[in-house]
Amino acid sequence: MNIKSLTFGALSGALSGAAITTAVMYGFSGTLFHAGSAMDADSSAEPQPLYWVAPMDSNYRRDKPGKSPMGMDLVPVYANEGNAEEGSANDNSLRISPAVVQNLGVVSEPAQVRSLSEVIRTVGIVQYDENKMIHIHPRVEGWIEKLHVKAAGDPVKAGQPLYELYSPELVNAQQEFVAELARGQQGLIAAARERLSALQISDRFIRQLERQRQVQQSITFYAPQSGVVDNLNIREGFYVQPGATMMSISALDQVWVEAEIFERQASRVKVGQSVSMTMDFLPSRQWQGQVDYIYPTLDGQNRTLRARLKFANPDLTLKPNMYAQVSIHTDAGRSGLTVPKSALIRGPEQNRVVLDLGQHNGHGRFKSVAVDVGVFTQDHVEITSGLVADDRVVTRAQFLLDSESSKSSDFVRMTDAHGIPSQHASAMGTVNHFDRSQGMLNISRGPIEKWNRGPATLDFRLAPVMNTKYTLDRLQQLTGKHVMFSFYIENGEFYVYELEAHDAQNEHEGH
Repeated sequence: MNIKSLTFGALSGALSGAAITTAVMYGFSGTLFHAGSAMDADSSAEPQPLYWVAPMDSNYRRDKPGKSPMGMDLVPVYANEGNAEEGSANDNSLRISPAVVQNLGVVSEPAQVRSLSEVIRTVGIVQYDENKMIHIHPRVEGWIEKLHVKAAGDPVKAGQPLYELYSPELVNAQQEFVAELARGQQGLIAAARERLSALQISDRFIRQLERQRQVQQSITFYAPQSGVVDNLNIREGFYVQPGATMMSISALDQVWVEAEIFERQASRVKVGQSVSMTMDFLPSRQWQGQVDYIYPTLDGQNRTLRARLKFANPDLTLKPNMYAQVSIHTDAGRSGLTVPKSALIRGPEQNRVVLDLGQHNGHGRFKSVAVDVGVFTQDHVEITSGLVADDRVVTRAQFLLDSESSKSSDFVRMTDAHGIPSQHASAMGTVNHFDRSQGMLNISRGPIEKWNRGPATLDFRLAPVMNTKYTLDRLQQLTGKHVMFSFYIENGEFYVYELEAHDAQNEHEGH
Protein backbone atom coordinates (compact mmCIF):
# COMPACT_ATOMS: atom_id res chain seq x y z
CA MET A 1 0.00 0.00 0.00
CA ASN A 2 1.34 3.44 -0.90
CA ILE A 3 1.79 5.52 2.22
CA LYS A 4 0.24 8.95 2.07
CA SER A 5 0.33 11.83 4.51
CA LEU A 6 -2.91 12.50 6.35
CA THR A 7 -3.96 16.04 5.50
CA PHE A 8 -7.03 17.89 6.55
CA GLY A 9 -8.93 21.08 5.70
CA ALA A 10 -8.04 24.35 7.34
CA LEU A 11 -9.62 25.21 10.66
CA SER A 12 -9.94 28.83 11.76
CA GLY A 13 -9.75 29.71 15.42
CA ALA A 14 -8.10 28.01 18.37
CA LEU A 15 -8.91 24.54 19.66
CA SER A 16 -9.83 24.16 23.31
CA GLY A 17 -11.60 21.98 25.84
CA ALA A 18 -13.24 18.68 24.97
CA ALA A 19 -13.38 19.57 21.23
CA ILE A 20 -9.61 19.38 20.77
CA THR A 21 -9.56 15.68 19.91
CA THR A 22 -12.05 15.72 17.06
CA ALA A 23 -10.91 19.15 15.89
CA VAL A 24 -7.32 18.04 15.58
CA MET A 25 -8.45 14.93 13.75
CA TYR A 26 -10.12 16.87 10.99
CA GLY A 27 -9.44 20.55 11.49
CA PHE A 28 -5.72 21.21 11.00
CA SER A 29 -4.14 22.05 7.70
CA GLY A 30 -0.90 20.34 6.90
CA THR A 31 0.63 16.98 7.64
CA LEU A 32 -0.60 15.51 10.93
CA PHE A 33 -0.46 11.72 11.05
CA HIS A 34 1.78 9.57 8.88
CA ALA A 35 2.05 5.84 8.58
CA GLY A 36 5.50 4.49 9.25
CA SER A 37 7.72 4.52 6.19
CA ALA A 38 10.70 2.37 5.39
CA MET A 39 12.55 5.56 4.48
CA ASP A 40 12.28 6.62 8.13
CA ALA A 41 14.31 3.65 9.34
CA ASP A 42 17.64 4.58 10.80
CA SER A 43 20.47 2.84 9.04
CA SER A 44 22.73 3.00 12.08
CA ALA A 45 23.31 -0.30 13.86
CA GLU A 46 23.16 -0.92 17.61
CA PRO A 47 25.53 -3.49 19.09
CA GLN A 48 22.83 -4.94 21.39
CA PRO A 49 19.20 -5.89 20.67
CA LEU A 50 16.57 -3.44 21.86
CA TYR A 51 14.25 -6.30 22.84
CA TRP A 52 13.02 -9.71 21.66
CA VAL A 53 9.71 -10.37 19.89
CA ALA A 54 7.68 -13.43 18.92
CA PRO A 55 8.14 -14.35 15.22
CA MET A 56 4.36 -14.57 14.70
CA ASP A 57 3.29 -11.64 16.93
CA SER A 58 5.34 -8.47 17.15
CA ASN A 59 3.25 -7.30 20.12
CA TYR A 60 4.70 -10.08 22.30
CA ARG A 61 7.87 -8.42 23.58
CA ARG A 62 10.41 -9.37 26.22
CA ASP A 63 13.61 -7.76 27.47
CA LYS A 64 15.56 -11.02 27.23
CA PRO A 65 15.66 -14.16 25.05
CA GLY A 66 13.06 -16.86 25.56
CA LYS A 67 10.13 -18.70 23.99
CA SER A 68 6.96 -17.30 22.45
CA PRO A 69 3.51 -18.63 23.51
CA MET A 70 3.72 -20.89 20.44
CA GLY A 71 7.02 -22.37 21.62
CA MET A 72 9.17 -20.55 19.05
CA ASP A 73 12.41 -18.77 19.89
CA LEU A 74 12.04 -15.04 20.35
CA VAL A 75 13.73 -12.92 17.65
CA PRO A 76 16.06 -10.05 18.65
CA VAL A 77 15.17 -6.61 17.32
CA TYR A 78 17.96 -4.11 16.64
CA ALA A 79 17.78 -0.37 16.16
CA ASN A 80 18.75 -0.65 12.48
CA GLU A 81 16.11 -3.21 11.55
CA GLY A 82 13.19 -0.82 10.97
CA ASN A 83 11.66 -1.69 14.29
CA ALA A 84 8.82 0.14 15.96
CA GLU A 85 11.12 2.74 17.48
CA GLU A 86 12.25 3.78 14.01
CA GLY A 87 8.86 3.46 12.37
CA SER A 88 9.05 0.76 9.71
CA ALA A 89 6.45 0.55 7.00
CA ASN A 90 4.96 -2.55 8.59
CA ASP A 91 4.69 -1.43 12.20
CA ASN A 92 1.53 0.70 11.82
CA SER A 93 3.09 3.49 13.84
CA LEU A 94 2.09 7.13 13.50
CA ARG A 95 4.28 10.15 12.81
CA ILE A 96 2.93 13.38 14.28
CA SER A 97 4.33 16.87 13.97
CA PRO A 98 5.52 18.48 17.22
CA ALA A 99 2.89 21.23 16.96
CA VAL A 100 0.08 18.67 16.84
CA VAL A 101 1.60 16.70 19.75
CA GLN A 102 1.48 19.90 21.78
CA ASN A 103 -2.06 20.78 20.72
CA LEU A 104 -3.27 17.29 21.57
CA GLY A 105 -1.73 17.58 25.02
CA VAL A 106 0.05 14.22 24.66
CA VAL A 107 1.65 13.12 27.94
CA SER A 108 3.66 9.93 28.37
CA GLU A 109 5.33 8.09 31.26
CA PRO A 110 7.72 5.13 31.37
CA ALA A 111 6.55 1.70 32.45
CA GLN A 112 8.22 0.96 35.78
CA VAL A 113 8.58 -1.89 38.24
CA ARG A 114 6.62 -0.99 41.36
CA SER A 115 5.36 -2.67 44.49
CA LEU A 116 1.88 -4.04 43.88
CA SER A 117 0.64 -2.95 47.29
CA GLU A 118 -2.65 -1.06 47.29
CA VAL A 119 -4.63 1.21 49.55
CA ILE A 120 -8.28 0.15 49.64
CA ARG A 121 -10.50 3.04 50.68
CA THR A 122 -13.95 2.35 52.04
CA VAL A 123 -16.34 3.35 54.83
CA GLY A 124 -17.03 1.72 58.18
CA ILE A 125 -19.20 1.98 61.29
CA VAL A 126 -17.78 2.07 64.82
CA GLN A 127 -19.05 -0.72 67.09
CA TYR A 128 -18.37 -1.99 70.60
CA ASP A 129 -15.57 -4.51 70.92
CA GLU A 130 -17.77 -7.50 71.71
CA ASN A 131 -14.79 -9.40 73.09
CA LYS A 132 -14.75 -6.83 75.92
CA MET A 133 -18.52 -6.73 76.53
CA ILE A 134 -19.83 -8.31 79.74
CA HIS A 135 -23.46 -9.31 80.37
CA ILE A 136 -24.73 -9.21 83.95
CA HIS A 137 -27.02 -12.12 84.98
CA PRO A 138 -28.28 -13.11 88.46
CA ARG A 139 -27.60 -16.67 89.67
CA VAL A 140 -30.45 -16.66 92.16
CA GLU A 141 -33.97 -15.33 92.11
CA GLY A 142 -34.79 -12.24 94.10
CA TRP A 143 -35.76 -8.57 94.11
CA ILE A 144 -33.76 -5.48 93.15
CA GLU A 145 -33.69 -3.44 96.35
CA LYS A 146 -31.58 -0.59 94.95
CA LEU A 147 -30.21 0.27 91.51
CA HIS A 148 -27.01 2.34 91.47
CA VAL A 149 -26.99 2.90 87.67
CA LYS A 150 -30.03 4.65 86.32
CA ALA A 151 -29.81 4.62 82.50
CA ALA A 152 -28.13 2.97 79.54
CA GLY A 153 -24.99 4.84 78.57
CA ASP A 154 -23.98 5.67 82.15
CA PRO A 155 -20.23 5.27 82.64
CA VAL A 156 -19.06 2.86 85.32
CA LYS A 157 -15.69 1.92 86.75
CA ALA A 158 -14.50 -1.50 87.82
CA GLY A 159 -15.61 -2.16 91.42
CA GLN A 160 -18.40 0.40 91.35
CA PRO A 161 -21.75 -0.74 92.90
CA LEU A 162 -24.36 -1.72 90.32
CA TYR A 163 -27.37 -2.98 92.28
CA GLU A 164 -28.46 -4.48 95.62
CA LEU A 165 -30.35 -7.79 95.58
CA TYR A 166 -32.54 -9.43 98.23
CA SER A 167 -32.69 -13.20 97.75
CA PRO A 168 -33.77 -15.86 100.30
CA GLU A 169 -31.27 -18.23 98.72
CA LEU A 170 -28.40 -15.81 99.39
CA VAL A 171 -29.57 -15.40 102.98
CA ASN A 172 -29.56 -19.20 103.45
CA ALA A 173 -26.05 -19.49 101.94
CA GLN A 174 -24.75 -16.86 104.40
CA GLN A 175 -26.36 -18.60 107.35
CA GLU A 176 -24.81 -21.91 106.33
CA PHE A 177 -21.35 -20.33 106.08
CA VAL A 178 -21.68 -18.70 109.50
CA ALA A 179 -22.85 -22.01 111.02
CA GLU A 180 -19.87 -23.91 109.58
CA LEU A 181 -17.53 -21.24 110.91
CA ALA A 182 -18.98 -21.87 114.39
CA ARG A 183 -18.44 -25.63 114.07
CA GLY A 184 -14.86 -25.12 112.94
CA GLN A 185 -14.73 -27.98 110.40
CA GLN A 186 -12.43 -26.69 107.68
CA GLY A 187 -13.77 -28.92 104.93
CA LEU A 188 -17.36 -27.75 105.43
CA ILE A 189 -16.22 -24.14 105.81
CA ALA A 190 -14.42 -24.34 102.42
CA ALA A 191 -17.51 -25.87 100.79
CA ALA A 192 -19.76 -23.12 102.18
CA ARG A 193 -17.30 -20.43 100.97
CA GLU A 194 -17.24 -21.93 97.47
CA ARG A 195 -21.05 -21.91 97.36
CA LEU A 196 -21.05 -18.18 98.10
CA SER A 197 -18.47 -17.56 95.40
CA ALA A 198 -20.52 -19.60 92.91
CA LEU A 199 -23.47 -17.30 93.64
CA GLN A 200 -21.26 -14.31 92.62
CA ILE A 201 -20.73 -13.06 96.18
CA SER A 202 -17.55 -10.96 96.15
CA ASP A 203 -14.45 -12.01 98.07
CA ARG A 204 -14.62 -8.73 99.99
CA PHE A 205 -18.15 -9.54 101.24
CA ILE A 206 -17.16 -13.11 102.20
CA ARG A 207 -14.16 -11.87 104.25
CA GLN A 208 -16.41 -9.33 105.96
CA LEU A 209 -18.97 -12.05 106.73
CA GLU A 210 -16.21 -14.26 108.12
CA ARG A 211 -15.05 -11.50 110.45
CA GLN A 212 -18.39 -10.12 111.60
CA ARG A 213 -20.53 -13.28 111.21
CA GLN A 214 -23.62 -11.13 110.58
CA VAL A 215 -25.99 -12.21 107.80
CA GLN A 216 -27.02 -9.41 105.38
CA GLN A 217 -30.53 -9.37 103.91
CA SER A 218 -29.48 -7.44 100.77
CA ILE A 219 -26.16 -7.97 99.00
CA THR A 220 -24.47 -5.36 96.77
CA PHE A 221 -23.06 -6.48 93.40
CA TYR A 222 -20.22 -4.57 91.73
CA ALA A 223 -19.07 -3.80 88.15
CA PRO A 224 -16.51 -6.38 87.00
CA GLN A 225 -14.92 -3.91 84.52
CA SER A 226 -14.95 -0.27 83.48
CA GLY A 227 -17.08 0.87 80.56
CA VAL A 228 -20.57 2.10 79.82
CA VAL A 229 -23.90 0.52 80.71
CA ASP A 230 -25.78 -0.95 77.79
CA ASN A 231 -29.08 -2.86 77.55
CA LEU A 232 -30.30 -1.85 81.01
CA ASN A 233 -33.33 -4.08 81.54
CA ILE A 234 -34.08 -3.66 85.27
CA ARG A 235 -35.43 -1.03 87.63
CA GLU A 236 -35.67 -0.87 91.41
CA GLY A 237 -38.22 -3.38 92.70
CA PHE A 238 -37.89 -5.73 89.72
CA TYR A 239 -38.11 -9.44 90.42
CA VAL A 240 -35.30 -11.28 88.60
CA GLN A 241 -34.50 -14.91 87.95
CA PRO A 242 -31.39 -16.79 86.84
CA GLY A 243 -30.77 -16.41 83.12
CA ALA A 244 -32.25 -12.91 82.81
CA THR A 245 -29.92 -10.31 81.26
CA MET A 246 -30.12 -7.37 83.62
CA MET A 247 -27.57 -5.17 81.84
CA SER A 248 -24.37 -5.19 79.78
CA ILE A 249 -21.13 -3.31 80.33
CA SER A 250 -19.18 -2.44 77.20
CA ALA A 251 -15.59 -1.26 77.28
CA LEU A 252 -14.73 1.66 74.98
CA ASP A 253 -10.96 1.77 75.37
CA GLN A 254 -10.88 -0.40 72.23
CA VAL A 255 -13.50 -0.48 69.45
CA TRP A 256 -14.34 -2.43 66.33
CA VAL A 257 -15.09 -0.86 62.95
CA GLU A 258 -17.20 -2.87 60.51
CA ALA A 259 -16.04 -2.08 56.94
CA GLU A 260 -17.45 -3.13 53.54
CA ILE A 261 -15.02 -4.45 50.90
CA PHE A 262 -15.91 -4.89 47.22
CA GLU A 263 -15.87 -8.46 45.98
CA ARG A 264 -13.06 -7.78 43.49
CA GLN A 265 -10.85 -6.52 46.36
CA ALA A 266 -11.60 -9.34 48.78
CA SER A 267 -8.57 -11.47 47.87
CA ARG A 268 -6.18 -8.62 48.76
CA VAL A 269 -7.40 -8.05 52.32
CA LYS A 270 -5.69 -10.15 55.01
CA VAL A 271 -5.89 -10.36 58.79
CA GLY A 272 -3.17 -8.27 60.42
CA GLN A 273 -2.87 -5.63 57.68
CA SER A 274 -2.49 -2.07 58.93
CA VAL A 275 -5.45 0.28 58.67
CA SER A 276 -5.78 4.06 59.03
CA MET A 277 -9.04 5.83 59.78
CA THR A 278 -10.39 9.39 59.84
CA MET A 279 -13.68 10.80 61.08
CA ASP A 280 -15.74 13.62 59.57
CA PHE A 281 -16.08 15.43 62.90
CA LEU A 282 -12.29 15.44 63.42
CA PRO A 283 -10.66 15.33 59.95
CA SER A 284 -7.23 16.42 61.19
CA ARG A 285 -6.81 13.33 63.36
CA GLN A 286 -5.94 9.85 62.13
CA TRP A 287 -6.34 6.57 64.01
CA GLN A 288 -4.13 3.54 63.36
CA GLY A 289 -5.39 -0.02 63.65
CA GLN A 290 -5.37 -3.40 61.97
CA VAL A 291 -7.61 -5.93 60.27
CA ASP A 292 -8.88 -8.17 63.08
CA TYR A 293 -11.23 -10.54 61.27
CA ILE A 294 -12.67 -11.15 57.79
CA TYR A 295 -16.19 -12.57 57.72
CA PRO A 296 -16.58 -15.79 55.71
CA THR A 297 -19.60 -14.78 53.59
CA LEU A 298 -20.47 -11.98 51.17
CA ASP A 299 -23.55 -9.82 51.35
CA GLY A 300 -25.83 -11.39 48.75
CA GLN A 301 -27.42 -8.09 47.75
CA ASN A 302 -24.50 -5.65 47.79
CA ARG A 303 -21.83 -8.21 46.80
CA THR A 304 -19.52 -6.88 49.49
CA LEU A 305 -17.38 -8.58 52.11
CA ARG A 306 -17.36 -7.42 55.73
CA ALA A 307 -14.06 -6.93 57.48
CA ARG A 308 -13.70 -6.21 61.19
CA LEU A 309 -11.05 -3.64 62.09
CA LYS A 310 -9.69 -2.98 65.58
CA PHE A 311 -8.63 0.44 66.93
CA ALA A 312 -7.41 1.65 70.30
CA ASN A 313 -9.61 4.37 71.85
CA PRO A 314 -7.90 5.43 75.08
CA ASP A 315 -9.55 8.88 75.25
CA LEU A 316 -13.00 7.44 74.37
CA THR A 317 -13.34 9.80 71.37
CA LEU A 318 -14.78 7.06 69.17
CA LYS A 319 -18.42 6.28 69.82
CA PRO A 320 -20.53 3.36 68.56
CA ASN A 321 -22.42 3.96 65.29
CA MET A 322 -20.08 6.73 64.11
CA TYR A 323 -19.21 6.66 60.40
CA ALA A 324 -15.55 6.45 59.46
CA GLN A 325 -13.40 6.71 56.33
CA VAL A 326 -11.09 3.70 56.28
CA SER A 327 -7.90 3.00 54.32
CA ILE A 328 -6.67 -0.61 54.33
CA HIS A 329 -2.99 -0.89 53.39
CA THR A 330 -2.65 -4.14 51.50
CA ASP A 331 0.67 -5.77 50.70
CA ALA A 332 0.85 -7.96 47.61
CA GLY A 333 4.28 -9.24 48.65
CA ARG A 334 5.73 -8.80 45.16
CA SER A 335 6.57 -6.22 42.51
CA GLY A 336 5.58 -6.00 38.86
CA LEU A 337 5.86 -3.90 35.73
CA THR A 338 3.18 -1.21 35.94
CA VAL A 339 1.79 1.74 34.00
CA PRO A 340 -0.64 4.45 35.15
CA LYS A 341 -4.29 3.42 34.99
CA SER A 342 -4.98 6.32 32.64
CA ALA A 343 -2.69 4.75 30.02
CA LEU A 344 -4.75 1.55 29.70
CA ILE A 345 -7.39 1.34 26.96
CA ARG A 346 -9.71 -1.47 28.06
CA GLY A 347 -11.75 -3.48 25.59
CA PRO A 348 -14.05 -6.49 25.78
CA GLU A 349 -11.55 -8.74 24.00
CA GLN A 350 -8.25 -6.87 24.17
CA ASN A 351 -6.46 -4.32 26.34
CA ARG A 352 -4.08 -1.84 24.71
CA VAL A 353 -1.68 0.97 25.44
CA VAL A 354 -0.14 3.52 23.08
CA LEU A 355 3.65 3.48 22.96
CA ASP A 356 5.52 6.75 22.68
CA LEU A 357 8.39 5.75 20.38
CA GLY A 358 10.13 9.10 20.66
CA GLN A 359 11.28 11.60 18.02
CA HIS A 360 12.33 10.61 14.52
CA ASN A 361 12.95 12.91 11.55
CA GLY A 362 11.48 15.79 13.54
CA HIS A 363 8.20 14.04 14.31
CA GLY A 364 6.85 12.09 17.24
CA ARG A 365 6.13 8.40 16.67
CA PHE A 366 3.37 6.41 18.36
CA LYS A 367 2.03 2.88 18.15
CA SER A 368 -0.86 1.00 19.76
CA VAL A 369 0.08 -2.42 21.21
CA ALA A 370 -1.92 -5.14 22.92
CA VAL A 371 -1.07 -5.92 26.56
CA ASP A 372 -2.13 -8.40 29.23
CA VAL A 373 -2.94 -6.96 32.63
CA GLY A 374 -2.67 -8.28 36.16
CA VAL A 375 -3.27 -6.57 39.50
CA PHE A 376 -4.91 -3.12 39.68
CA THR A 377 -3.61 -0.84 42.44
CA GLN A 378 -4.88 2.59 43.43
CA ASP A 379 -3.15 4.48 40.59
CA HIS A 380 -1.42 1.83 38.47
CA VAL A 381 -2.08 -1.44 36.69
CA GLU A 382 0.29 -4.38 36.33
CA ILE A 383 1.31 -5.30 32.77
CA THR A 384 2.15 -9.01 32.51
CA SER A 385 3.03 -9.02 28.78
CA GLY A 386 3.32 -6.58 25.90
CA LEU A 387 5.74 -4.10 27.49
CA VAL A 388 9.23 -4.02 28.93
CA ALA A 389 10.65 -1.73 31.58
CA ASP A 390 11.16 1.91 30.51
CA ASP A 391 8.78 1.67 27.54
CA ARG A 392 7.02 5.03 27.42
CA VAL A 393 3.23 4.87 27.30
CA VAL A 394 0.83 7.70 26.52
CA THR A 395 -1.34 8.70 29.48
CA ARG A 396 -3.25 11.54 27.82
CA ALA A 397 -4.84 11.74 24.33
CA GLN A 398 -4.15 8.02 23.90
CA PHE A 399 -7.64 7.23 22.58
CA LEU A 400 -7.12 9.41 19.51
CA LEU A 401 -3.68 7.94 18.84
CA ASP A 402 -4.99 4.41 19.37
CA SER A 403 -7.79 4.85 16.84
CA GLU A 404 -5.28 6.08 14.25
CA SER A 405 -2.66 3.38 14.80
CA SER A 406 -4.99 0.36 14.95
CA LYS A 407 -3.78 -2.47 12.75
CA SER A 408 -7.29 -3.56 11.90
CA SER A 409 -8.11 -0.14 10.42
CA ASP A 410 -5.08 -0.34 8.09
CA PHE A 411 -5.13 3.48 7.91
CA VAL A 412 -8.39 3.55 5.95
CA ARG A 413 -8.78 7.23 6.82
CA MET A 414 -5.85 8.31 4.64
CA THR A 415 -6.84 11.16 2.35
CA ASP A 416 -5.43 13.29 -0.44
CA ALA A 417 -4.05 16.82 -0.16
CA HIS A 418 -7.59 18.25 0.27
CA GLY A 419 -8.54 15.91 3.08
CA ILE A 420 -10.97 13.88 0.91
CA PRO A 421 -10.35 10.53 -0.85
CA SER A 422 -10.02 10.66 -4.60
CA GLN A 423 -13.37 8.94 -5.20
CA HIS A 424 -15.76 11.67 -4.07
CA ALA A 425 -18.77 13.40 -5.55
CA SER A 426 -21.77 15.63 -4.75
CA ALA A 427 -25.42 15.02 -5.57
CA MET A 428 -29.01 16.01 -4.79
CA GLY A 429 -31.17 13.54 -2.92
CA THR A 430 -33.87 12.79 -0.37
CA VAL A 431 -33.17 11.36 3.09
CA ASN A 432 -35.44 8.34 3.53
CA HIS A 433 -34.27 7.11 6.91
CA PHE A 434 -31.61 7.72 9.56
CA ASP A 435 -30.40 4.74 11.62
CA ARG A 436 -29.07 6.28 14.85
CA SER A 437 -27.59 3.05 16.19
CA GLN A 438 -25.60 2.31 13.01
CA GLY A 439 -24.81 5.92 12.09
CA MET A 440 -26.22 5.39 8.60
CA LEU A 441 -28.39 7.48 6.24
CA ASN A 442 -30.56 5.95 3.51
CA ILE A 443 -30.65 8.48 0.65
CA SER A 444 -32.31 8.39 -2.76
CA ARG A 445 -29.85 10.41 -4.84
CA GLY A 446 -29.99 11.89 -8.28
CA PRO A 447 -27.66 11.05 -11.19
CA ILE A 448 -23.90 11.58 -11.03
CA GLU A 449 -22.79 12.73 -14.46
CA LYS A 450 -19.02 12.53 -13.93
CA TRP A 451 -19.33 8.83 -13.11
CA ASN A 452 -22.05 8.29 -15.71
CA ARG A 453 -24.36 6.84 -13.06
CA GLY A 454 -28.13 7.14 -12.87
CA PRO A 455 -30.32 7.74 -9.82
CA ALA A 456 -30.06 5.21 -6.99
CA THR A 457 -31.11 4.60 -3.39
CA LEU A 458 -28.16 3.69 -1.16
CA ASP A 459 -27.04 3.50 2.45
CA PHE A 460 -24.41 6.09 3.36
CA ARG A 461 -22.30 5.91 6.49
CA LEU A 462 -21.35 9.04 8.41
CA ALA A 463 -17.75 10.10 7.89
CA PRO A 464 -15.90 10.82 11.16
CA VAL A 465 -15.88 14.55 10.37
CA MET A 466 -19.69 14.56 10.60
CA ASN A 467 -19.43 14.04 14.35
CA THR A 468 -18.01 17.55 14.69
CA LYS A 469 -20.72 19.20 12.56
CA TYR A 470 -24.01 17.49 13.32
CA THR A 471 -25.86 16.07 16.30
CA LEU A 472 -27.89 12.88 16.00
CA ASP A 473 -31.08 14.84 16.63
CA ARG A 474 -30.34 17.24 13.79
CA LEU A 475 -29.62 14.37 11.43
CA GLN A 476 -32.87 12.74 12.52
CA GLN A 477 -34.73 15.95 11.58
CA LEU A 478 -33.51 15.68 7.97
CA THR A 479 -35.62 12.55 7.37
CA GLY A 480 -37.91 13.21 4.40
CA LYS A 481 -36.09 16.37 3.33
CA HIS A 482 -34.28 17.19 0.10
CA VAL A 483 -30.57 17.60 0.66
CA MET A 484 -27.40 18.50 -1.17
CA PHE A 485 -24.70 16.11 0.03
CA SER A 486 -21.10 15.13 -0.71
CA PHE A 487 -19.71 11.66 -0.24
CA TYR A 488 -16.67 9.53 -0.93
CA ILE A 489 -16.05 5.84 -1.48
CA GLU A 490 -13.62 3.96 0.73
CA ASN A 491 -13.13 0.19 0.85
CA GLY A 492 -16.42 -0.26 -0.98
CA GLU A 493 -18.41 1.84 1.54
CA PHE A 494 -20.11 5.20 0.90
CA TYR A 495 -19.35 7.96 3.45
CA VAL A 496 -21.20 11.29 3.73
CA TYR A 497 -18.90 14.16 4.73
CA GLU A 498 -21.06 17.18 3.81
CA LEU A 499 -24.83 17.51 4.14
CA GLU A 500 -27.21 20.45 3.80
CA ALA A 501 -30.99 20.69 3.67
CA HIS A 502 -32.01 22.06 0.28
CA ASP A 503 -35.50 23.27 1.22
CA ALA A 504 -35.65 27.05 1.01
CA GLN A 505 -36.99 27.41 4.50
CA ASN A 506 -34.42 24.97 5.88
CA GLU A 507 -31.47 26.01 3.84
CA HIS A 508 -29.05 25.80 6.70
CA GLU A 509 -30.65 23.08 8.77
CA GLY A 510 -28.17 20.58 10.07
CA HIS A 511 -25.34 23.05 10.59
